[in-house]
Amino acid sequence: MSTRIVQRSAAMLVLLLGAVGISGAAPAPKTPMEAVDVELVIATDVSPSIDAQEAQLQREGIAEAFLNPQVVNAIQSGALGKIGVAYIDFSSREYNKVVINWRVIKDKVSAAAFADTLRKAPRTFGRHTSISDALELGQFLIEANNFEGTRRVIDVSGDGPNNWGRDITEVRDTLVKRGIAINGLPIINDHGGFGTIANLDKYYLNCVIGGPASFIVVAKGFQDFSRAIRNKLILEISSDTPAANPLLMEVAATPMPVLPVRPIPAQPPRNPPVQNGCGNQYGGLGGFGGPFDAFPQRR
Repeated sequence: MSTRIVQRSAAMLVLLLGAVGISGAAPAPKTPMEAVDVELVIATDVSPSIDAQEAQLQREGIAEAFLNPQVVNAIQSGALGKIGVAYIDFSSREYNKVVINWRVIKDKVSAAAFADTLRKAPRTFGRHTSISDALELGQFLIEANNFEGTRRVIDVSGDGPNNWGRDITEVRDTLVKRGIAINGLPIINDHGGFGTIANLDKYYLNCVIGGPASFIVVAKGFQDFSRAIRNKLILEISSDTPAANPLLMEVAATPMPVLPVRPIPAQPPRNPPVQNGCGNQYGGLGGFGGPFDAFPQRR
């Protein structure tokens, strides 16, 4: 393919993404990269198993987390004292939505502005559950932004496994190779019915998270989401991830103190591809407890 065709294809992609306005306008000067401690994409599940009340609990929990002084202190305790954050609602590729594009959060004012924008954003309605599509969108946002982060992290939460899009382990492994860590917040429902996954924590551990010192924090139902996301953000932002417990991290219900900043030690990957139970799944948890792969969808 010629250089001209490649350039034309790239320009068309930019146009489709709405990054430029009038055709033929002179290209804008390249924006200098801004250094931050963390480039963080928060990906929140809005698949059909999430009802209106549960969706509101997720939104409100994340807004409250950024208003919490402990989270703000964790941000300010970093070497640069600021992070870049983007927020997406995910279900599947056609329904994913960037609710808040990149914002710098460095103090109470910027954190409160982020929380206020999130609270005012309209609800997103989705279809299917594609964690892999969410991770690919998160990768695009990270690699296309104007930040230079010491760490690059996608924080994904949800109440079910991947049942649409590419195989989750393939996407996970690609992102890890590109230096993007994936942390998880599985929501273990206890109300029964559609969306109840008893072993979702094991699925997230084996199939979703990846990268040095990656971890999960379990929310025991949507009422527990606020506590879980607050403590998870403190761990992610402060760099003090629970590497000492590589299998499971359940933060206590009591408020956590602000954690000191320490470099993350280099570690070999904990999560080699696990094929049993990690394929696109619907209605159970494969090798983790229940029938699966009823009608996998792959691209």
